[in-house]
Amino acid sequence: MLLYLVQHAEAKREEEDPSRSLSEKGLQDIKRVAVYAEKLNIKISQIFHSGKTRALQTAEVLADHLKPEKGITQTDGLSPMDEPQIWADRILKMQDATMLVGHLPHLARLASLLLCGDKNKGIVNFKMGGIVCLSRNEDGKWSVEWMIIPVYDS
Repeated sequence: MLLYLVQHAEAKREEEDPSRSLSEKGLQDIKRVAVYAEKLNIKISQIFHSGKTRALQTAEVLADHLKPEKGITQTDGLSPMDEPQIWADRILKMQDATMLVGHLPHLARLASLLLCGDKNKGIVNFKMGGIVCLSRNEDGKWSVEWMIIPVYDS
């Protein structure tokens, strides 16, 4: 199974936009990442997101390019301070390639829990608008396959 973990793209400050929608930079970043991921021919079954505006908008851009067969779905357990074990347990029952769009510190804690069994290790350094691809082998062990982060033109 492949699991794609995505930290939402850059959002506006709460003072500027209480719903914290994506900033112009965040929108451009996730579009670049989505276009690149589409060129890699990434196939996913479904995208789950936390329901927060910044995560929903990030998921929508990715869905436009990756065309998940089951679409995008808002779900619980992906908010910043949620317990990572919630999704670790759900993932055990999944076989299809799945994408989770969420927040820190939750995603970092989930990745650490899956990769080394300790949610507090800080194994993966997430970047806003980046995708981390994890794979689960036949023995149930997880490994990092690759990571895509936004690239900035100079």
